[in-house]
Amino acid sequence: MKTWNEEENRKDNVLLQFQVITDTHVMADSGHTHNLHLAAALEDIKQMAPDSDGIMHVGDITDHGHPEEYTEFLRIWREHGTGLPVSYFASGNHDVGQGHWPTRLEAYLNAMNMSGPYHDHWVNGYHFIFLGTEQGLELFAHLSEAQLSWLDVKLTEGEDPARPAFIFLHQPLKDTVAGSYESQQWYGVTQDEELKEVLSRHPNAFLFTGHTHWELEAGHTMFDGQQRLPYMFNAASVAYLWTDEDEHKDGSQGLFVEVYADRVIVRGRDFAAGEWLKNARFECMLPEQSASQNSL
Repeated sequence: MKTWNEEENRKDNVLLQFQVITDTHVMADSGHTHNLHLAAALEDIKQMAPDSDGIMHVGDITDHGHPEEYTEFLRIWREHGTGLPVSYFASGNHDVGQGHWPTRLEAYLNAMNMSGPYHDHWVNGYHFIFLGTEQGLELFAHLSEAQLSWLDVKLTEGEDPARPAFIFLHQPLKDTVAGSYESQQWYGVTQDEELKEVLSRHPNAFLFTGHTHWELEAGHTMFDGQQRLPYMFNAASVAYLWTDEDEHKDGSQGLFVEVYADRVIVRGRDFAAGEWLKNARFECMLPEQSASQNSL
């Protein structure tokens, strides 16, 4: 079986590669399908991208945010994580929503070893920025003015302002990616317009979101910015999928990302079948080259 790099035949030109997974919804029961899907996804990533620079998780790590679910998640990651690259985690509404907010947040921070509800990291010279709710809302993310200002500043850091910066937030912005359209009802940022305003100043940004579970070969996996906003991607779900017919679907999917000097290529992976998704391959030209994109 060919790895992704060998299949692309551009390995020498790759500057950065990483995977995006989301909505693992790990349960306390070690034999639950969600848990088995996560183990299979990690094994698939190791096989297909042995030189990966990182795995980025976009939230809903657990199904209820219970301590025993975090324990089970960490067991899976430990048992199937030999050889995996560095990993960072956003929080999702299933992790920190509802309940006693300080307790829920503390459980996420302690289990995943993150520094706060929002945090940033540098990987091989590229900026990875994780946003997160600051209130325990049932579905939505609440981003404070301080967090939005922090994001604006963080997106200006680095020697090359045109270099891509990668942002991760569990809930998508309204009317952008699959599941976020008003009729679908799975958008979810209280400060939707305020976040869009910040992003509009940074065309080098890429936003990856989860929450909707929409399968990657559905329409609108990628939002092309429409000349005002950066590229945005729905990252589907490792636990189970959702369709354009508004129906549950068994399955497990995620994204593989490769960065080149002039473009970013994003490909959908079916972890359950161990196959590439033919209709989920996107090539995004970087701002200094072209704002256009092609879905191949």
